[in-house]
Parts: sequence; structure tokens; C-alpha cells
Amino acid sequence: MRTHSGLGKRRGKGVAILGALACSLALPVSAQTQPTVQELLQRLEALERRVGDAPAPVAAEGESAPSTLGDLDQRLRILERRLELQQEETAAKAKEAPVVAVNDKGASLKSANGDFEFKLRGLVQGDARFFFDDDAVPQNDTFLFRRIRPTIEGSLGKLVAFRLTPEFAGDSATIVDAYVDMKLDPAFTLRAGKVKGPVGLERLQSGSAIELIERSFPTELAPNRDLGIQAQGELAEGRVSYVAGVYNGAPDGRDAATTNPDDEFEYAGRLFFEPFKNTSSSWSGLGFGIAGSIGDKRGIGNNFLPRYRTQGQAQFFNYRSAIAADGEHSRISPQGYLYRGRFGLLAEYIASKQELLVTSGATAGTRADLENTAWQATASWVLTGEDASYRGVVKPSRPFSPDGGWGAWEVVGRYGELEIDDGAFPVFADPAVSARRAKAWTLGVNWYLTSNLKLVVNYLDTQFEGGAAAGADREDEKAVFSRLQVAF
Repeated sequence: MRTHSGLGKRRGKGVAILGALACSLALPVSAQTQPTVQELLQRLEALERRVGDAPAPVAAEGESAPSTLGDLDQRLRILERRLELQQEETAAKAKEAPVVAVNDKGASLKSANGDFEFKLRGLVQGDARFFFDDDAVPQNDTFLFRRIRPTIEGSLGKLVAFRLTPEFAGDSATIVDAYVDMKLDPAFTLRAGKVKGPVGLERLQSGSAIELIERSFPTELAPNRDLGIQAQGELAEGRVSYVAGVYNGAPDGRDAATTNPDDEFEYAGRLFFEPFKNTSSSWSGLGFGIAGSIGDKRGIGNNFLPRYRTQGQAQFFNYRSAIAADGEHSRISPQGYLYRGRFGLLAEYIASKQELLVTSGATAGTRADLENTAWQATASWVLTGEDASYRGVVKPSRPFSPDGGWGAWEVVGRYGELEIDDGAFPVFADPAVSARRAKAWTLGVNWYLTSNLKLVVNYLDTQFEGGAAAGADREDEKAVFSRLQVAF
């Protein structure tokens, strides 16, 4: 009797376990017709196959159940453990899987721990440019691509980061940015490669964020991109930033040559303060600083001497062909900005001083140390209430849509001047070709349809002193520029 009673209890326990398993796995069990032990065993066998176990043979209909119901209990326990292990394995794989993100900032692929990351970003700008009253100095009305720049950037572990940006606008492809960072500390990072020189404030703005279509006169005196190595970092919780580096040396307003053309180096640096950064103060958008460069340049041609351009990208000053850079070239630039709510103001001044030499002709051997200067101030106001910033209107509050969103609207105005050293004329520059001074003002409207799409219209007017025959003034430059920009 004890034996039959114990067997009955074990069978009851097996049925209960199998029934609970069936319910937990949402197996249909009729309220009127309970499944037989044989049916439950068949389901158990099917589940064991699903988790990869080799099931024990199931007794045929009418035969007795396995030798002991303890065997069934053991099989159920094994099955439960296998399911737990599979869940743990799935969770572990999920933690190790890379994170893929696609949003308005581009596409990124990041390792699970965040140490390795690749980002794909892009910038495309298509312009339409129309000039007026340009009889004496004609310029072509045109459509053009101003920038076509895909960017690949990311990090290779916690120590190394990189950026690579080619330029496909223009007649040939070039490399705009190509550098590697060694991130030793937020206060100290080493960057090596092709980078923007640290002198010009507006030059350091992203091409997608500048408030008007073309940069202003001080950028014509600042180096564009140069090859070298620099230390940079942030101190005092980001309120102080610095850059100090050694470079091949670039002429005013242009990129450096692909190799050092004169075996001389240029030293440049920048110190910038944002005393209320990351605070709730209404002055949190205040920033000011000073930047400069110094180094020797020795040679003739575009790799050593500047050619200054207007906002319409027309050249209005250059040195004579017999002039060489022959000595120290220095720049100094006080600069700053204030962004407060919807209002923005950016201003900078640059003085560029260079030793020059006449290499041939009647005045051969004549030397001079000439200083050219430029300044500008740009003010902006966001009509739709979003915050103005050094990065532009980052995201419209109501992106454009047929349902009634109109994006963000911003009006911009700028005035600037570039003045050539009086000592440049007539020996170093031809007064019948090169202007002594250029004064320009620009008005613009920026329409940020979305965080990725921007439409810009500018009216620009530039006036000159000198630059024409018989001591006359060069003809004014008047133009309307427009731009459609896609950035991500």
C-alpha cells in the first residue's frame, strides 16, 4: 500500500508540474478536458527539442509512464535551467552588441562599452550668385556647389580619436580636415594633422554655422588650414580653453602647402574665456579671448604671400610679382562674442605684419615691414524666439511642415573693413590694380526649415578706396547670394 501510495503521489506531482509548465508556456488547456500525462510528455519532448536537449523516449499510448515521476521532475528542472541559461546568454549578447543610431546628427556605430565609435556626417551647400552694376569689373552670375563635405570621425578606444573630411566641391577633390587626437585628459589633448589654424574666431566656426554666406575680412588675414601638431584643452570646467601649436605656416586667408616650402615653422596659439559657461546666468553666452601667430616666411608666390578677396570672392589686392616674403610674419587677434537669448553679436580684429623684399627691377633690394588690418562685427536676431548661438540656431522649435510649422527665422547684419598698409604703394603693390581699403556691409535672412535644412539669402555691398587707373576707386561690388544647405 505504501508503494502504491508513493507512486500515486509522484504521479500527481508530475502531472501538476507538467500542467504548470503548459500554463506558463501558454499551452491551451481546456477547462472541461484536462490533458493526459501522455500529452504533456509529448509537449515536454517538443520543448526539449526547442532548447536543444535530446528528449527521453515517450511511452506509447496505453503504456505506463516512465519508471519514476522523479525522472519527469528532473527533466523539467533541466529544461528550466536550459531556458535560464539561454536568457542569460541572450542578455549578455545584447550587452555586447554595438549600438547603431541614425538621427538628425548623422549616423553612428558605437561599441557596447562606448570606447569605439564611427560617425558619418555630411554638409552640402548649393549657391546662386548674382552681381549688379559690375560693368568695370564684371563677375559671372552663377550656380555652384560651395561645399560638398562628407565627414568620418570617431574614437578608437578612450585614448584616440580621429576626423577625416574630404572636399568634393570645385574642380578637384581635396582633403579639408585630416587629424588624429590623443585624448590624455580634458585639459590636455594632442592633435596632429591638417587642422584649422587657431587665430580667426569666425574661421573656427563650422562652415554650416556661419551666419552669412561668406566669411568676413578678418578671415582674409587669418590662416585657413595648416599642417602641424597642437596641444589643446579646457580648464575650470570649460570656462577657459586654449590651443598652442607648431605648423608649416600658411599665408593669410589660405591653406598651407602640402609640405613645408621654406623649411620654416610658424607658432600659433589662442586663449579664450567663457566665464559664465554652464551656468544659469543670462551672460552664459559671453566669450572673449586673444589669438596670434609668429614665424618666418621666405619665398615668392601663393605659398608665402596673400591675395585678399571681397565677400563676393573677387580679388581686390595682391603684391607685385617681384615681391618676396623675407622674414618674420606675425598676427594678433582680439576677439569675442555674446549670445543672449535670441540676440547674437560676434566681433574680431586681426593685424597681420610681414617683412617683404623686392627681388628684381629698379627697386630691387628694397625692404619693408608692412602691417595690414581688418575688423568686423556681426549681429543677429532670431525672430521666432529660439536661442542664437555660435553654432547657429541648432533646432527650430516648430520645424517646417505642411501642418503649420514654419521653422526658425533669423536676420543678420555685418559691417567690416580691411585696410592695407600705406607703405605697400606703389613699390610693393600696384595702386592701379590693388585697392588700399575695402569697406563692406551685408544683410541676410536665414530660414532654418529643420535642424538639417537651411535656406539663406544675403545682399552684400563692398566699397573701395583706390584699385583703379589714375588713382580712381574700384567699382563697388553689389550682389545677391542665396544658399540651400543640407547638413547632418
